[in-house]
Amino acid sequence: MIERLPPLQSLRAFEAAARRLSMTLAAEELHVTHGAVSRQVKSLEEYLGVPLFRRMVRRIELTVEGIAFFAVVTRVLSDLAREAEHIRQSRDRAKLVVSCGVSFASKWLGPRLHRLMARLPDFDIHLEVTDAPVDFTVGHVDVALRYGTGQYPASVAERIMNETVSPVCAPSYRARMGGLQSPEELGRCQLIHEIGMITTWERWFAAWQLPYPTPRGPGYSHGSMSIEAAIRAEGVALGRSVLVAEDVASGNLIELFPETRLGVEWGYDLLYGIGSEGDPKVCAFRDWITDEVRQGATGHRS
Repeated sequence: MIERLPPLQSLRAFEAAARRLSMTLAAEELHVTHGAVSRQVKSLEEYLGVPLFRRMVRRIELTVEGIAFFAVVTRVLSDLAREAEHIRQSRDRAKLVVSCGVSFASKWLGPRLHRLMARLPDFDIHLEVTDAPVDFTVGHVDVALRYGTGQYPASVAERIMNETVSPVCAPSYRARMGGLQSPEELGRCQLIHEIGMITTWERWFAAWQLPYPTPRGPGYSHGSMSIEAAIRAEGVALGRSVLVAEDVASGNLIELFPETRLGVEWGYDLLYGIGSEGDPKVCAFRDWITDEVRQGATGHRS
């Protein structure tokens, strides 16, 4: 029976013309010419062997057969559209889109992404790396991770981690600089700066009542880049505790003076759209990252 169905294009042309009672308006809706709609309808009428419209000087009307056929076509096309949308949404529900800042993605989330995928095997994880603001009202992002004050427009924010900053450097740089036994010795080191960071080297020196040396050393736009510079033994970075944790644990970096950790105003927040608290994607990701942060804090990894 399927091979005896009329072409879908002719059914769409007929449905639009019958609903609008105008070949011209149907053509505008379908973005084709008046002649194209007219030919499709004529072809359908020839296929069925009956006229579907009565054509008058300035208008058209449905015939009895046209009225009956319109009801069937409308129902069938609506069912097709509804099922197609259901399938599309089902596929979208299987995709979890996470938006994450550059440094956090590089130094924290990226290395843990395999554990997220293992935890949520029914989701395809898509990671979008950007520091741009996220707008849940127009985008396709399910959850976002941002470093900031905790205040974000049109979003719900949950603080997941606070952090401190302290001097870090590569073991080889520490050895080259004679061991660096006291904070005062940082005055003769090359300091690596994260451009735009609120808690700067100047504030760190002031907090410990040390003279701030003449600013020197490279500056990087992202914390992950300043950390990589420190790993390359280019100097001492003011390392953010969340971002440097893995490299300190692995020995790539040394935290020089743990007793001089300085708290910062900003932290890492989980963001999602207003009203999305119960969304299965949001709940699944929130549960995973909560467990991940807790395990990291206790040093336990299941």
